[in-house]
Order: sequence, then C-alpha cells, then structure tokens
Amino acid sequence: MEEVSRIGTIGMGGSARAPFAVDPTRSRGRVVPEPDSPTRTPFQRDRDRIVHSTAFRRLKHKTQVFISHESDHFRTRLTHTIEVSQIARAFARALRLDEDLTEAVALVHDFGHTPFGHAGERALDRRMRAFGGFDHNAQALRIVAHLERRYADFDGLNLAWETLEGLVKHNGPLTGPHAETKAVPLPILEFDAGFPLMLNSFPSLEAQAAAISDDIAYNTHDLDDGIRAGLIEISDLAELSLAGDILREVEARHPGLDPERKSHEIMRRHITRMVEDVIATTLLGLSEVAPADADAVRAAGRTLVAFSPAMKAAVEETRRFLFAHVYRSPAVWRTMELAEGVVEDLFDAFTADPSRLPDGWAAQAAALPPERLARRVSDYLSGMTDTFALAEHRRLFDATPQLS
Repeated sequence: MEEVSRIGTIGMGGSARAPFAVDPTRSRGRVVPEPDSPTRTPFQRDRDRIVHSTAFRRLKHKTQVFISHESDHFRTRLTHTIEVSQIARAFARALRLDEDLTEAVALVHDFGHTPFGHAGERALDRRMRAFGGFDHNAQALRIVAHLERRYADFDGLNLAWETLEGLVKHNGPLTGPHAETKAVPLPILEFDAGFPLMLNSFPSLEAQAAAISDDIAYNTHDLDDGIRAGLIEISDLAELSLAGDILREVEARHPGLDPERKSHEIMRRHITRMVEDVIATTLLGLSEVAPADADAVRAAGRTLVAFSPAMKAAVEETRRFLFAHVYRSPAVWRTMELAEGVVEDLFDAFTADPSRLPDGWAAQAAALPPERLARRVSDYLSGMTDTFALAEHRRLFDATPQLS
C-alpha cells in the first residue's frame, strides 16, 4: 500500500502521462480523415467540438431529476455534466491519464438524454419498441455521428475513435463474456459495422474515469437536490453509512452550523471520500494488472477505475435511498408521469402526420418507411429541451399539463 500511495503522489504532482494512458499521437483516427492540428491534440479538438455543439447548449434546459424551472438551484443536465467533468479531470491528473480525452468523454456522456430526464427516455423507448427501442447512449452516438450539422466536410462532429469508444462503452463491454446486457442498441450496431469500436473489450481508463465520475456526481448531488426540494431532511442522512458518517463528523466539528452550510460541507466531503477511495483502489488494481499500454487496459478483463468493495456497497445503499426517497417520491413520480405523456403525445402526433414536423425535419418524412420515420421523430424529440417540448405540445394540443 505504501507503493500505491507513492504512485498516487506522483500522479497528483502532474508527472508525464502514464504508459497505460491513451496516447493522443497514436489515435486510431476519425470516420472522415482530417489533417492533424498544429496546436491541438485530437482529443483537445474533440473536447472543443463537444463544447461548441448545439447538443451541449441544449443540456442547459434538460431535466436531471427536478424540472429546472421549479428552481434555479436544482441541477440540470448541463450543470451535472460540468460537475462530472471536474471530477473526471481530477482522476486523470491523479492517475496520469490523458486529461483531454477524459474530459471529452465526460462532457459528451449525456448528449443523448431526452427532455424530462429518464421519464422522456422511458416514453420514447415504449414508442420505439417495435423499431429497435431507444437508448440514450446510442442516441448520443447518433448525435455526434450524424445529427449535428455544423461542418462543411461531414455530418456530426467526426470525433476521434477513442472518444467514440468512451462514449459508447464507458460503462463496460457491450458484447462478449463481460457484457452486462445481451442486447446492443441498433444504432450502435449499425455504426460499429462501418467503424468498429471493439464492443467486446473494456474501455480506456479515461472512459472508465468519466463513468465513475458520473456515479459520484449524481449520488452526491441528487442527495443535495433532494434536501433542497424538501423530500429529505439532513437528519435523514444518518441512516446511510457514508453520508451518515460524514454528517456525524460535521456536526461534531461544527456544532450549530446552519443547514445550508452543513449540507454543503457534507456533500463536498461525500465527493472527496469517494474520489480518494477510487484513486487508492485503482492504483492498487493497476499495480496488480500492470498494463503496459492502453490496449492492455482494454484486455484486462475487468474495470480498473473502481470503488473498493466497502465503498461500492455504500454507493449502492445511497442509490437505493435515492430511489425510495427522491426518484420514486409521489411528487417527482407524478410530475414524471405527466412528462412521459407529453413525449408520447408528441411522438404520436408527428408519426401520424409528419408534415407537423418543422422544416428540415419534415422533408421527405412522409415517404419514409415506418421504422425510419419513427427514428426520425425520436431524433427530433430527443433533441428537445424541456421548455421546447412543452411549447410544441401547446402548439399541437388543446391542453398541456403543468409540470410543477
């Protein structure tokens, strides 16, 4: 463990990129070849393209857990994404990974989310079930590969292979013995047929760092937003092993601290505990596997950027707590059921009469076969913000529910 701590100190000090990190000078390229930039690595260019995209801006008005117009203090998909990228960069520095690739994967990971969070995804998946279903990860790939229309030489953002790999399989292999699910979304299979992403291998450490940063961010900040929404009290955290231990620590060190400061103090320590646990666990795993390069990481047979068993159990406990007290609370669930109805109404209206789609989307839509029309409509709907979806519903229907 002394060696692990020493390696961690070196990593935190900003030493050169580790041999198991992805090397930007050896990128596997892009779907449409482009000349190298004299001033930026491929992953720096990807990060910049992601930040300047339309899909990134739309995250500002997409629900994380709570409808954003209810309060300016609740997280949106954009603020969540920024928080994930900050944590992911910390891992990249500590582990001596490629920070730009890590950040790019973190920034793009939620591009495919619908309006109204997982409620919109559930609604679209139901309507798309006969046509291959709807998956937000697969939709993010469609956005960066096809739907963004900014560049003269190609559709999409033409991201590097390594960024696309991280986007598609940051949660692990999609095929083979280590895949958690059997069914790979159709848009991913179609893309992979022309530009293979090694769906049966584990992703890079950079992608793994982005994935676990997502877990850390939402486990912490959904607790914080739940407190802000009045669904849970700070004292309720006492039943959790991780947050409860931190609560008792903060109360002992700062007796009489006002609730707002107390909540912030708990949440910042909550993130720190998980980050430090992941760094220590990952460094230990790296010392055991000793991957010589990024391809050895992909072939390692396990996720290396991980929680310790004790922390993993605490994270799962927190997730169950959030489902019971926040995600499935009557107030949130009622709002999300109404939101699902909005998305389903819009899908039905546009597939029944494609001329209702706006210019650009409606062109030739009526002549498309049912499966292609359904996918075109789901592309349009998934790109909507909460506010635009409600505005479209008001345009097409006499009555639109009040989501608050």
